Amino acid sequence: MEPIIQLRGVSKAFGKNVILDGMDLDIYPSEGLGIIGPSGTGKSTILRIIAGLLAPDEGEVYIRGELRRGSIEDGNDPIYIGMVFQQAALFDSLTVEENVGFRLFQQSRIPRKRIRELVEAKLGLVGMAGVADRYPAQLSGGMKKRVSFARAIMSNPERPQDNPEVLLYDEPTAGLDPIASTVIEDLVRNLQKIEDGCKTHVMVTHQDSTIRRTVDRVVFIYEGKVQWDGKIAEIDSTDNPLVRQFFSASTQGPIHVID
Repeated sequence: MEPIIQLRGVSKAFGKNVILDGMDLDIYPSEGLGIIGPSGTGKSTILRIIAGLLAPDEGEVYIRGELRRGSIEDGNDPIYIGMVFQQAALFDSLTVEENVGFRLFQQSRIPRKRIRELVEAKLGLVGMAGVADRYPAQLSGGMKKRVSFARAIMSNPERPQDNPEVLLYDEPTAGLDPIASTVIEDLVRNLQKIEDGCKTHVMVTHQDSTIRRTVDRVVFIYEGKVQWDGKIAEIDSTDNPLVRQFFSASTQGPIHVID
């Protein structure tokens, strides 16, 4: 199976701080990939490079085998990649309907009534039917996350090629209680199964339950490179010292502990 997304020799630095150092990464169709590692190792940076929101300093990004040239604004990618941001990133001054249907309102000629129908359908998929007229301030943290999911999977019937094929999740369960986290984790998996969902997703998270319940394969990032790549079932049996230290939450090991 050919990768749907490939990073080759990708490097990124902010000032003198090197975040990614010649990193290679393959993402395959219909898989849930988890990107884990200590804080500050560039996991969110990887997502933004994959999404086309950030350009690498060096290296290449391939989407369905095509070299990406420019950023997402250039619109050259052969597939659409959706992203769910860590803090939901909803527009506070817009209603849920306007947030979820934002791309359609801005980039299509679809009548508002039809956009409302499309929005309601996506909200129903994420268990948020009936909240289209509310504002983000009227929603809980978990509800905001689900609304951001609906926005990420919003499709454009005028341009089927713009329908998202890959979803990127940046800490979607951060700050949520265990029950709300379970709801989000179940939703991630359900979106892989439904007809209008995305079969491929990439998950950045520190939360153990989210890693184990939402992904099939895990890559461990440290010192700018992929240090371990394995199936979710191999987490507890690997002898990789970085992975063992990370999941045991030990302060002793090769991962430098910042006081």
